[in-house]
Amino acid sequence: MPQIKPFRGVRPPAPLVEEVECRPYDVLSSEEARAEAGTNEKSLYHIIKPEINFPEGTDEYDPRVYESGAEQFRKFQEQGWLVQDEEENYYLYAQTMNGKTQYGIVLCAYVNDYMNSVIKKHELTRRDKEEDRMKHVRQTNANIEPVFLAHHPTPVLDAITKKYAALKPEYDFIAPIDGFRHQLWIISDGKDKESITGEFAKMNALYIADGHHRSAAAALVGAEKAKANPDNTGKEEYNYYMAVSFPADQLTILDYNRVIKDLNGMQPEEFLHALEKNFIVQDKGCQIYKPAQLHEFSLYMDGHWYSLVAREGTYNPDDPIGVLDVDISSRLILDELLGIKDLRSDKRIDFVGGLRGLGELKNRVDSGEMRIALALYPVSMQQIMDIADSGKIMPPKATWFEPKLRSGLVIHKLD
Repeated sequence: MPQIKPFRGVRPPAPLVEEVECRPYDVLSSEEARAEAGTNEKSLYHIIKPEINFPEGTDEYDPRVYESGAEQFRKFQEQGWLVQDEEENYYLYAQTMNGKTQYGIVLCAYVNDYMNSVIKKHELTRRDKEEDRMKHVRQTNANIEPVFLAHHPTPVLDAITKKYAALKPEYDFIAPIDGFRHQLWIISDGKDKESITGEFAKMNALYIADGHHRSAAAALVGAEKAKANPDNTGKEEYNYYMAVSFPADQLTILDYNRVIKDLNGMQPEEFLHALEKNFIVQDKGCQIYKPAQLHEFSLYMDGHWYSLVAREGTYNPDDPIGVLDVDISSRLILDELLGIKDLRSDKRIDFVGGLRGLGELKNRVDSGEMRIALALYPVSMQQIMDIADSGKIMPPKATWFEPKLRSGLVIHKLD
C-alpha cells in the first residue's frame, strides 16, 4: 500500500510561471539550456542546469556547479520568484498533446516505498547518474523536479480530477518548442486531500514511468537523512519525495527507434537475406512505412522501407521480457546480425524518440551519418507494469513518454 501525502509546494506566482518553468534537466544539453535561458534570470535552468551560470566549457559535475544551483534556489525564493504555499496541498497537473489531455496528481511519495519496491521500477539505473542527482538534492535540500509515476485508475480519483478540471487553473500556458499545453490546479479542500491519500493507500503499487535516476536519488538522499537523525520518526519531510502520478490508461508511450552506422561488414542484399531467417521481409517502397502492430518493425536502407514481421517461434509469448519488440530486435538484429551487444555503450548505434517522427530516421540515413534505421512499435503501459510486477528489468532505450513533465511548476523542500 503506497503511502503518499500532500506538501507545501514551492511555486512561482502565476504571472511569473512562464518565465520560471522549463524542460527537465535530462532532455537537453548544457548548450541548449544556455540558449533557452538566454538573458532570463528567472529561468529554472539556473537551478537545474547550473553549469550555465559559469563560462562555456565548465564541467557540469564541478562542485561549484552544484553549489551554484543551491545559491540560485535561495535567490529565487528571496526575490519572490518562488514562494512556498502556507498549507499542505495536492496539485492537479494536466498536459495536452495533439488534442489528448492526461491528468496527474502532484504528491509526495514515501521513500521507504521505493526502497521496498512498493514503487516499482522497470529500468536499471547508473550509479554515476544517481550520484549526480543526489548531489543536486543534497545541495538544494529539495526535490526541484518531480518523478513521473503511474497508477491504476480509480473512480474516486477520476471524480476529483473532473471536479478541479472544471475550475479555472492556477497556471495555464503553452510550452515553447513543442507547443503542448500545461495546466495546474491547487487541491486544498481537506476532504479531497483525505480521499486522495486514502485511494492511493488502497493500491498495491505505484510504477515509475520516467525519471528512474531522479527517483533513486531522491529516495537515497531521504534515506541518508533518516539514518543521520537518531530521532527520525518517519514523518519528517525528507522521508518523502515529489512525484506526479497519472492513471496508467491515460499515458502516451511513443516508439523509441534505432539508427545504426554500418551493416557489420555485410552488403545490403546479404543483410536482407540474413533477416529472412527470423523475419518475414517485405519491400514497402520509398514512402515512409510505420509498424502497424506488435512484432512488426520498419527498416529503412538505401532509400527503401521494409516491413519485418517476427516469425513464430522467435519469441516466447509467456515471457514478459522476451515478448517485447525491443528484446526481439536487440537479440535477432542488433546482436545476432550486427554485433551490437551493449546498447548503452556501443558507439555504432543511436536512439531517436518517436516525437521526432520517422522522417528523422530517414534524414539520419540519407545524410550518410547512419547506414540503416529501425523503427519499433511502441511498448504499452500494461507491458511496463507487467514487467515491473514480475521484478524484471526492461532492455535499455525501450520507452519514450510524451509529453515530458515541465519543471518549475511545483518544488518540494526537504525541511
